[in-house]
Amino acid sequence: MPASYETHRKQLELILKAWGMPEATAISTAEIMSWADLHGIDTHGISMVPTYDQRRRAGKIDMRAQPVTARETPVSALIDGGGGLGHANARRAMELAIAKAGTVGIGVAVVRNSAHFGACGFYALMAVDAGLIGMVATSASGIQVAPTFGAQARLGTDPIAFAAPGRPGEPFLLDMATTTVAAGKIRNKANENLPTPPGWLVTADGHPSTDPLEVSKGGFMTPLGGTPEGSSHKGYGLSGMVNILSSALSGATMVTDPMHTKKPDTMDIGHFLLAMDPGLFRDSADFRADVAAFCDTLHATKPADPARPVLVAGDPERRTAAQRRQTGIPVGTNLLAKVREVALASGAAWIMEN
Repeated sequence: MPASYETHRKQLELILKAWGMPEATAISTAEIMSWADLHGIDTHGISMVPTYDQRRRAGKIDMRAQPVTARETPVSALIDGGGGLGHANARRAMELAIAKAGTVGIGVAVVRNSAHFGACGFYALMAVDAGLIGMVATSASGIQVAPTFGAQARLGTDPIAFAAPGRPGEPFLLDMATTTVAAGKIRNKANENLPTPPGWLVTADGHPSTDPLEVSKGGFMTPLGGTPEGSSHKGYGLSGMVNILSSALSGATMVTDPMHTKKPDTMDIGHFLLAMDPGLFRDSADFRADVAAFCDTLHATKPADPARPVLVAGDPERRTAAQRRQTGIPVGTNLLAKVREVALASGAAWIMEN
């Protein structure tokens, strides 16, 4: 039976605290992870627990670390994450960006010495909640993607998010990997011993594969576009942009550096977070009205299939969240067993259904 959002969030909090994370940080991190699962981003919430556990036991994530501001100007901030999990680091960075945008109209914060931070969209929505435009990007730990025309992995899933306020409660929210799918979707298929759909993966020789373990056998994830004929250079280019903003700007290890994720005591992942006030350019209410009208017009587009109306970025996640608040958050049987094993081994109470 799916667990309620409250139980789901509390279980994550208990595990994080058992790992030694300070209570306030654990509460905040559990909220961000549960937000992802609530909104159907099942790749970035509870499914990350076994991976986080593995990395912390290997000494690659310090659960007690707290973000520190290493450099600051009226419009910018550089955060050092101290080798900690990325959620608290990114949240602090966006808080600073929002505060600066409230004073001078724009704020940009970058983070180094961090780790996986969950779903980009959570932080972009922080800006929207403050009436601002938000943009977020992060480098990735796994090197699983070959550049267009390449036969060697050089890049990660390298996600990016953009959010803008429009109709209250219905912001435009684009949150996407620069690959065909997020790596976590492949991981979730592997957890449940299911094949992946065609187009997600290719073998080392470039042939299509539906094996969720293909990357571990020398194959690759496909960049957004899939093939050169399908314009994979676009996903490749976006991935490059994300890494420049997230790592080159912050000083985190570049994904192409042989030391990527290999430095002692840290994953050294980089993040980029921007908040911008539309009031710099025009009346903010008029801006929001235009965004709302724009989305309304897209929604009103005649659908190719009447059973599948045209959606706008953010719609599917909001619908999933509304449903899961009523019915609970589902977790795959095999994944739930893995998380339970981690929880009990860590000394955390287990409060979810078996």
